[in-house]
Amino acid sequence: MNPHVGIIMGSESDLVVMEAAADVLKEFGVTYELTIVSAHRTPDRMRTYALGARARGLKVIIAGAGGAAHLPGMVASYTTLPVIGVPVKSSNSIDGWDSVLSILQMPAGVPVATVALNGAKNAAILATQMIALADESLADKLLAYKKKMEKQVLEMVDKIKVK
Repeated sequence: MNPHVGIIMGSESDLVVMEAAADVLKEFGVTYELTIVSAHRTPDRMRTYALGARARGLKVIIAGAGGAAHLPGMVASYTTLPVIGVPVKSSNSIDGWDSVLSILQMPAGVPVATVALNGAKNAAILATQMIALADESLADKLLAYKKKMEKQVLEMVDKIKVK
């Protein structure tokens, strides 16, 4: 079965953040691929990846990048698939703000959904919600996930009340 979500990152150092997206997709049973695609060091690979994504069956691309963080926007410029950008606080980062602003400030016509700094988990949940628009069983899993979170919070409320 072809993967539905592409998880890409600019370098191996981003893997520690981007693995959280893979973990969430596994939890929901959403198929994915995970690879390194550098906008600056492998621009031809990036272009080929983005141009072929739909034909490979991808529905959404999650792109994580640090520093200048051009990967999500450049991929979005080559595809009509939704792209979710994950700003990564990297070793060459200005406390992560450079990554956030690089992904957030896309020009009109080239949208990239942007999650919080190191927010790969939310990127995967958002990708799952997008796919669930056409998959009722996946929508049911998302509803169960939200109910589980609600239960956890209410248990914390009860725990605090006991003290």
